[in-house]
Amino acid sequence: MGKSLDKFYKKQALIYKYVLYFISIGLIVFFFPRGGKFKYDFQKGKPWQYENLYAPFDFSIKKTEEDITSEKRALLQRRLMYYTYDEAVYENVKQSYLRQSPSIFAEGTVSNSQKRAMLKTGGQLLDSIYVNGVFDTDVTEQEVLLVVDNEARKLTKNQILGISEAKERVADHLAGFSNELRAPLENLIKDLIRPNVTFNKNLTENALEAEMSKVSFTRGDILEGKLIIAKGEVVESNDYNILNSLKTEYESELWKGSNYYFILIGYTVLVALVLMMLFLFLKKYRTEIFNNNTKVTFIFVNILLMVFITTLVVENNDAFLYVVPLCILPLVLKNFFDARLGLFVHVLTILILGFVVPNSFEYIFLQIIAGIVTILTVSELYKRANLFISVGQITLIYIIGYFAFHVIHEGNLQNIELVTFGIFLLNGMITLFAQPLIYLYEKIFGLVSDVSLLELSDTNSKLLKELSNKAPGTFHHSLQVANLAEAAANEIGANSMLVRVGALYHDIGKMDNPTYFTENQITNVNPHDDLPPKESAKIIIDHVIHGIELARKNNLPDRVIDFLRTHHGTSLVFYFFKKQQEIDPEVSDEDFRYPGPIPFSKETAILMMADAVEAASKSLRSPTYLMLDEFVEKIVKGQMQANQFLNANITFKEIEAVKKVLKQKLTNIYHLRVEYPE
Repeated sequence: MGKSLDKFYKKQALIYKYVLYFISIGLIVFFFPRGGKFKYDFQKGKPWQYENLYAPFDFSIKKTEEDITSEKRALLQRRLMYYTYDEAVYENVKQSYLRQSPSIFAEGTVSNSQKRAMLKTGGQLLDSIYVNGVFDTDVTEQEVLLVVDNEARKLTKNQILGISEAKERVADHLAGFSNELRAPLENLIKDLIRPNVTFNKNLTENALEAEMSKVSFTRGDILEGKLIIAKGEVVESNDYNILNSLKTEYESELWKGSNYYFILIGYTVLVALVLMMLFLFLKKYRTEIFNNNTKVTFIFVNILLMVFITTLVVENNDAFLYVVPLCILPLVLKNFFDARLGLFVHVLTILILGFVVPNSFEYIFLQIIAGIVTILTVSELYKRANLFISVGQITLIYIIGYFAFHVIHEGNLQNIELVTFGIFLLNGMITLFAQPLIYLYEKIFGLVSDVSLLELSDTNSKLLKELSNKAPGTFHHSLQVANLAEAAANEIGANSMLVRVGALYHDIGKMDNPTYFTENQITNVNPHDDLPPKESAKIIIDHVIHGIELARKNNLPDRVIDFLRTHHGTSLVFYFFKKQQEIDPEVSDEDFRYPGPIPFSKETAILMMADAVEAASKSLRSPTYLMLDEFVEKIVKGQMQANQFLNANITFKEIEAVKKVLKQKLTNIYHLRVEYPE
């Protein structure tokens, strides 16, 4: 049981990768839209490149979105508005008229017979006004439907009365009577008239929905066995619609029955192959990343995120497919790792998405070109203008690519959809979100970007300010080492920003006992004179441990702490070891060696060389060019003989280049010139 647990613990990192691999496959296949894949590729206006195609089954010809939209627009334009007639309003008006009308004429002004005749005329006038009701709003339609007692009848424009028209009708109808008879009656009726017809929004919308639901999405059927298109025949508009209808039906039919499981197996195998290529690439060319499960997880999370967002858009509205900012993927990966890995992961992700997106060839072509442009243009993201320039170039590539494909398909510049250009611009704007996304990833996965390195390189930061106050000599030494290491990194193509930050912080552990280090001693008093060599060596060695503790306390990234751990490797504190040998010739060197580890990257190896050279150069008296040349050669040769660079991926050629830069920089520092022979 114990041996099994030991094996499990030893291989837990590998087991985690297997689990991540299979979970990623399952999630990607789960994200994919439920549908098969049509086995023919075709384009409108291009010849049919396959054998004669016959209908494999009966299917309906689907109308295009434009046709359906046009029909619905026509229904919308022809729709009739429903208005509701309120009988109670008319009854109230009539009752008020019967109650008030007998008293409207002054005594002695009209005879009883005239009064009765006028009141009868007023009642008939109200009846005629309320035959179709009085509308509460102005009606612009030529025809409407009036609902009276749950029955709808059609009214034309001249049958519709509003408040103002109803009052005008009263005035016109009574115009033939004398003023004594007309005025009282006209005023009464005008005061009593109230609208009793209102717009019925619910009924109108329900009627429109009922009409819209009757719109057919198909136009005719194709019977099984009928020739759809012959080999070499140009795919015309009608053929294109029929082929699209067959494609839709074919893909939905494939997903039914036992086909469902076979398609799942096919998708699973293809996705598994793609992700396997990623693992093989990491294992062969990026061993450090492969061995770091956090970084592997980070890469897979980004792939899954892009697949999820893209498939979500495809399932809902593939017209917005290019809104998905896929170029964020290589941009982010290049920022945290390198350009080659960023492009490789980007291409693999596009291959996965090529299974499900429409017009997969166009999509794959455009996205790969955009990814290459991203890798070539995005650099130094800590400079804000660089991201905007790169995003502008990426957007331009999308637009040019779309324009070229449109010309190929259509053969002209007509029907270019300007909305698509807007989609590409929106894609570019979303890509700018890479900056806050990088910051978020740093916090979640503990990674370090160039932006964070730039912030850490600020000598006014809290920790470096404290170093300059407590150990000014060490601070000055760190600045000199940073300049040397940065120049060397630029020479061999290493991460110069990372090296510079590592150099600035590599000796922060000396703040605990600054006077025990010669660069901080401002008097002739050396505290090591009163200590045994072994204790002095321990103080010197402990500055690495103290630095790591201080760095963790101040939340420095692990990539920066690596420089603190490795800048002395497993080298010997030679001075105090020799002093102890004078006391005890049989002394072991274990108490006088730094705990390591030795450098494991180009950057940490560069810092070790720059640190040793800069520190030792302080002991030179009246240096010459030849002296500096031999001095650098001796120090680096000693480090190589001590096997300090065995784990670092740095070549002999690169080491020679680093030595050359160190010699040049030291020559500049000491203001030396090459000594020419007399």
